[in-house]
Amino acid sequence: MPDNNLRRIAIVGGSRIPFCRSGSLYADQSNLDMLTAAFQGVVDRYNLSGKKLDQVIAGAVTTHSKDWNLAREAVLSTDLSPLTPAVTMQQACGTSLQAALLAGSQIASGEIECALVGGTDTTSDVPIVFKRRFAQRLMKLNKAKTFGQRLKAFKGFSFSELAPQPPRNSEPRTGLSMGQHCERMAQEWNITRKEQDELALESHRKAAEAWDAGFFDDLVRPHNGVIRDNIVRPDSTLEKLASLRPAFDRSGKGSLTAGNSTTLSDGSAAVLLASEDWVREHDLPVLAWLTHSRTAAVDYVDGDEGLLMAPTVAVAEMLQRAGLGLQDFDFYEIHEAFAAQVLCTLKAWESESYCTERLGLDGPLGSIDRSRMNVHGGSVAIGHPFAATGARIVGTLAHVLEKAGSGRGLISICTAGGMGVAAILERDNNGSGGGSGKKTAKKAAGKKSSKKKSAAKATRKKTAQKSETAAGGGESTASGES
Repeated sequence: MPDNNLRRIAIVGGSRIPFCRSGSLYADQSNLDMLTAAFQGVVDRYNLSGKKLDQVIAGAVTTHSKDWNLAREAVLSTDLSPLTPAVTMQQACGTSLQAALLAGSQIASGEIECALVGGTDTTSDVPIVFKRRFAQRLMKLNKAKTFGQRLKAFKGFSFSELAPQPPRNSEPRTGLSMGQHCERMAQEWNITRKEQDELALESHRKAAEAWDAGFFDDLVRPHNGVIRDNIVRPDSTLEKLASLRPAFDRSGKGSLTAGNSTTLSDGSAAVLLASEDWVREHDLPVLAWLTHSRTAAVDYVDGDEGLLMAPTVAVAEMLQRAGLGLQDFDFYEIHEAFAAQVLCTLKAWESESYCTERLGLDGPLGSIDRSRMNVHGGSVAIGHPFAATGARIVGTLAHVLEKAGSGRGLISICTAGGMGVAAILERDNNGSGGGSGKKTAKKAAGKKSSKKKSAAKATRKKTAQKSETAAGGGESTASGES
């Protein structure tokens, strides 16, 4: 943030539940169930039971009308003080990152001292409604006072009006799905199928290794009998990925498949933010600092820009304001809505014409060290419950920076509607600069012995195998939208 008078925004830490393939292990879970679990994970981890937080901001993309006050209902379902206020918001796949930016601004300005932010989404429990014409008939029927008025409400009725209307995943302005839009991008930027499959394979490999190494132990809270993401496929190969048919363009030109795109997913995530003073007062750790952010949009309707190219703009503008170069980062967390989207983004930053003509820069932003990108797997492998992804990434990157001891990380997330959200997290060379967090760390750890940790790892592997079987999801499972 450019104003030196603003206070620093601490990332205390996050918690999420395992992400699961749609229609599998969370088939009976609602957005409220899952968001509550993510919130409670933060409450338990940082000993916040009974405490009043200044702000809670969270949301979901695919929601029922009954979830109009989702964030507040989730708060009331946790052990937080019922005096904690909450705001429900939505910005497609950028929802929970945007929630962090909004709450962070309030902390920086001194309006609040602490905030819990998050997101949740399920495509296993989607709202299915009647056609608008039939819904209007029902409204007229509800207002009717005489038998004649009731009959009149059904004048011209057709049984086709009873056909259920599930949520649409196409862009209202174009009628094209996100996958179809991304196919156009891949063709424009000459992204090959092999490149996409290689990135997807790498995402699965990194996520599987992270789980086996125990990286996610402090970040993921078991939920509904699940203790590990059931989408990660450690046994995936390039040969298996290459055998899949294109999912969005069957003309012979298509390259996006179920294997190199995110699958429809269920899950939730949350992150605790605070001021430096509040952190010290409550003796909590600071994993990283939220230092810069930017939101941008592209004209994908009339300007013929790629629907998912807005992060290229958001990141470029953010770097200019921060006085940083694209190479000034130790880690990059780029949301993998589709492997092709990530590759298009990287190629755009390397393009002199795109950076000078579209981004208004003097030259290309350049390449990044790919070994520093999504170091513990990305959305293709872990899953993408739309509104939860931002909080997952913030929590993960903060954890990465803590383990590294110091450093700087960049976050880039594309969203529906042609928008992009970007942020920078940093950790000081001399550590977090916050409270010691010793007391809380001991409670969160539960004084586990190394023996118990080994047993937990063995259990995770066993459950993961069961989860994959229960999901019924091989690499041929239809890919989801972002």
